[in-house]
Amino acid sequence: MDTWEKLKADCRGCQACSLGRTRKHLVFADGNPEAEVMLIGEGPGEQEDLQGLPFVGPAGKLLDQMLQMIDLDRSRVYIANIVKCRPPGNRDPLNIEQEACRPWLDRQIALADPKIIVCLGRIAAMALIKEDFRITREHGQWFDREGRRIMAIYHPSALLRDPSRRPETFMDLRALRKEIRAVCAHTY
Repeated sequence: MDTWEKLKADCRGCQACSLGRTRKHLVFADGNPEAEVMLIGEGPGEQEDLQGLPFVGPAGKLLDQMLQMIDLDRSRVYIANIVKCRPPGNRDPLNIEQEACRPWLDRQIALADPKIIVCLGRIAAMALIKEDFRITREHGQWFDREGRRIMAIYHPSALLRDPSRRPETFMDLRALRKEIRAVCAHTY
């Protein structure tokens, strides 16, 4: 039977792709592993690699503010990434890296068993919703996957680069809050 301790220990020893050889820290997850809402980003950046936690740099500060807007915080969600090690120069994770890391994410999802998954950005949405996902057209739309409700919103780092997307994201967050209230028993 899988446990969080076993999964993290197994993941810590991973060398399935070149990212495992260049990381400073494994960036496994943060938040409440029993939460009904799981947020999934693409991969760790420099600050995340240094601290071993997802979303701790400027994008993480914005994510925390976004969660506060809908009365959530890290104690009420579970946060992970598609890949657990930082891609060089914060580039998008390559398909081969995503494929190497996917079993870790699948095990996290199975253990957490969230009712709602929120993909933070295009990369996560393409991995979890559909390969041809278009974030500019399909953000905020709900999909059903394996008995879970899943949606994508703009990645916080994209919102830092293009603040004009923030009003759309606020509407997506309101839709998320509404869905949480409809399907989650313990989040609100």
